[in-house]
Order: sequence, then C-alpha cells, then structure tokens
Amino acid sequence: MKRILKTLAVMAVIFAAVFLVFRTSDTQVSEMKAKYGGVPSQFVTLPNGQQIHLRDEGPTNAPAIILLHGSSSDLHTWEPWVQALKSDYRVIRYDQIGHGLTGPSIAESYELADFTGDVGRVADHLDLETFVLAGNSMGGWISAGYALEHPERLKGLVLLDASGSPVKRPENSGGNIGFTIAATPGLNNIMKHITPRSLVKQSLEQSVSVKAVATDEAVDRYWEMLRYPGNRAATIARFNTQRVTYDAEQIGGLNVPTLILWGTEDALVPVEAGRWYDEHLPSSTLIEYDGIGHLPMEEAPEKSANDLKNWLVNAVFKQETP
Repeated sequence: MKRILKTLAVMAVIFAAVFLVFRTSDTQVSEMKAKYGGVPSQFVTLPNGQQIHLRDEGPTNAPAIILLHGSSSDLHTWEPWVQALKSDYRVIRYDQIGHGLTGPSIAESYELADFTGDVGRVADHLDLETFVLAGNSMGGWISAGYALEHPERLKGLVLLDASGSPVKRPENSGGNIGFTIAATPGLNNIMKHITPRSLVKQSLEQSVSVKAVATDEAVDRYWEMLRYPGNRAATIARFNTQRVTYDAEQIGGLNVPTLILWGTEDALVPVEAGRWYDEHLPSSTLIEYDGIGHLPMEEAPEKSANDLKNWLVNAVFKQETP
C-alpha cells in the first residue's frame, strides 16, 4: 500500500512539473489593448452590458457594411477589405463575444441568438437603419441567421465560406486540429491551460491554401487573442453549444441580394456548401476561387474585394453613388 501511495505521489509531482513547464498563461489585458486596440479601435458598451471592441472606418454618411469574422479569429482578418472599401463605404467590424479584445460573453452564452443579437445592437448603437452584412465561416452562419430574423434591415448579404448549411465536410478533408480539440470533452479542458503556439500555427495553416497568410505576426495574434482572459473557456463553451443548421426552406425564403464567395480548396467548409446556398437562395451570385482555402478575404484579398465592390455597385446600390 505504501509503495502504491509513493508511486502515486511521484506521478502527481511529475504531472505538476509537466503542467508548470508547458502551461501557457493568459495574456495581459492592458498589453493586448495596447498592441491590438489602438486607433481606430473603440470599446463600446452595448445595452445588454456587453463591451465590444469595434472599428468604424470610412465616411459616416456612406453605405454601411458590417463584417463578421469567423471562429477563433478577430476583426483584424478583414484588414485587406477595409483598406479596399473605406474610401467609398462605411466599414464596421468588431470582435464577437468570446473573441479578440471583446472577451467572453457576460451572459456566458454562445447561442446563435446571442451573436445575431449583437449584430442588431451594434447597428443600433451606430444608428444604422440598413446595411450590408458580410461574414466568414462562423460569421457567415451568424450573418445568414441575422438575415433570416431581420431581412428588412439588410441591403445585401455576403457569405464567405460560411457554415450553417447541411453539407458535411468529407472525413478525409483534414479539418482543423484546434477546432477538434476544442470540441473534444476532457481534452479541451487541457486546452484551457496548455495552448502551445505550434498548435495555433498548425490550425491556421490547415485552414488556408495560401500558406503565406500564416505569417509569424498572424500566428502571434491568433495565439495571443486566444489567450486573452476568458477566451479559451469561451471557445470550449462555444464548440460545445449545439449549432443551428439551416434547411432549404429557410434559405429559400431569404429574399436578400446575396454574394457567395468560396475557396474551392476549403478543408473546413467545402465548396459544395457554397453551391448549396447558391442553389436555394432566391437572389444570389456565386464566385469560386481556385487554389484558395477558408479565408478568401486574406488569401485572395484584391480579387475578392474587387468582386465585392462590383457586386455592390451592380446588384445592391444600382441607383446610389457611394
């Protein structure tokens, strides 16, 4: 018995030592805000008490576009589009709950209604009656959900490699190791305390076909934002919240001009999902990008931004001059 207790004690010491060696601590709020929250960032408290990190750029009287980033990303993913659009449009982007400098939801809830509710609250705060809503991946799922709830407020909808369709990813497509860990009970609890930079780097590289997107600077940002206080626990909670899937009848009733942009090499949300949206949406335009993965706005920034601008002029604001 004594030998067993001694063995257990030794194992406990070894485990504690390993934990201390590999543990990755949270980042410091002040340091992260100084690094990623400078001008033109704003920290806005919404009516529900949630503080949101957002950026609002371009002429305030121009047509407005709200951009929603994907899972485990942040508002910086839209930088190429912002630079291409802000001379003619009012471009708004924000870190969604559980992400970036916004941090965890004060309600500790990550249902679709929590995310779509924030879209409306941000638009109301900025006095937007109508706007174009664009989202990538999870942000596309949220954008479609908001469009279903409030089509009257949308001039147009843009879906970039959006989740939410019933189309499943092929089992041999690779996926994303970080997302897999976040969704795996038990293993995800380790992620709260041990999140190596190499894991974040591998996850980002698995998401894109243009590997140049996964710069050291980008990997550092993803890694540091994930470790922003509360974001790791929020990520686990979000991945363990049941995800709403849209059906053909719902999407078929969404009569909002929609631009669908998709990378044909997306290993997370296959291009067949984009074709499903295009098949069922009454007023949609699908553009596919060969050799591009999950992040067209970063992997093909100039081409995707130009396609967006052409669509805005020809399909959304035909009679309006931005």
